Amino acid sequence: MTSTTKKEFDGAPVVAVVGGGAAGMMAAITAAESGACVYLFERNNRTGKKLRITGKGRCNVTNDCDLNTFLSNVPSNPRFLYAALSRFSTADTKDFFEGLGVPLKTERGNRVFPVSDRAGDIVEALNRKCRAVGVQTVFRRVQSLAMENGAVCGVKTSDGVIRADAVILCTGGKSYPMTGSDGDGYRFAEALGHTVTPLSPSLVPITAEGKLCASMQGLSLRNVSLRIKRCDTGKTVYEDFGEMLFTHYGITGPLVLSASAHLSDIQPKKYEAQIDLKPALDEKTLDARLLSDFAKYQNKDFVNALSDLLPQKMIEPFVRLTGVDARKKVNSITREERERIVHTLKDLTVPLRGFRPIDEAIVTRGGISVKEIDPKTMKSKLVDGLYFAGEIIDVDAYTGGFNLQIAFSTAVLAGQASAWGE
Repeated sequence: MTSTTKKEFDGAPVVAVVGGGAAGMMAAITAAESGACVYLFERNNRTGKKLRITGKGRCNVTNDCDLNTFLSNVPSNPRFLYAALSRFSTADTKDFFEGLGVPLKTERGNRVFPVSDRAGDIVEALNRKCRAVGVQTVFRRVQSLAMENGAVCGVKTSDGVIRADAVILCTGGKSYPMTGSDGDGYRFAEALGHTVTPLSPSLVPITAEGKLCASMQGLSLRNVSLRIKRCDTGKTVYEDFGEMLFTHYGITGPLVLSASAHLSDIQPKKYEAQIDLKPALDEKTLDARLLSDFAKYQNKDFVNALSDLLPQKMIEPFVRLTGVDARKKVNSITREERERIVHTLKDLTVPLRGFRPIDEAIVTRGGISVKEIDPKTMKSKLVDGLYFAGEIIDVDAYTGGFNLQIAFSTAVLAGQASAWGE
């Protein structure tokens, strides 16, 4: 590909979009529909690589909630997103994809998925729309941004400079580098004087102290309650109900990933996870259930009398936590010991240590400072012709479709503004 100027396109402005993910494709589509000639640069051999694996491959495209509820799920700079979400709302996202032939459904927590449960359907819909509006996808890595008279004038690749009137950086964060998000966009922006706030993982697995989790590695729990508390004050900082998983290093799964977004200052001995294995039963009811099981297995050892109550992989670690002799006959277990068993069922405690590496995170916390971006256009306040969209900006949200909606909303603003020269 050789150097190109806007003269070759009958005076239409040329917009270069860097990054072919959720934000990049939406920005490219919007810019093209707004009258620009658009180049979409993607370093991988196909677009939407990260999008294809989001939501366990199901793609939680948005959250069907009102604006105030949405902003309450954005811990980092929520007010910055007011204009973007007002311009392109969660309802607009639903209409957009259903208009592209992808029927959607709403599940628990107002999470919106394609009816097919296939993230690939979302990616292919975006690809089809890109082709339909004339976006030219270039599978090549951008090496840097080209500057002229203090303004961005294009992008540099191994083939030279591709000139453009505007550039939109949609390169994502530093999470999942295997998908191409390795921080290129941060480097490009810093080279032009932008501030990148400290980067850390968000929506990421959590490591734990001790060997408890490793002893239950691979065990998935459903319909449990997870509470994260501060060790010093006992204050609850997160609580929810759902699914989680034990691993060799600690805990993960939907509940844990959501919890991680509330723990930016995590460190050893600061937080602990408390798991209620039977949240539907209060302690009195659970004690009655335990007595019933013990009557059923009255001649069995304690360790062999829990199969109706717990998954097999959890039984031996659980018995150790209770402090009750594993080989004690259940008909000999005392009331005090039964109370300890019930307490452990309602409060299985895991001391937390830290986060897994950022390359295992779903989202990067931090990014281009919002103080340096116009919230109504996503245009740089420092460099003419430069725009941002998606995860590269210092905004992140909890799980539930919020982060993808942020990508789409900021992309629509950036795509339109870049095409119109705003």
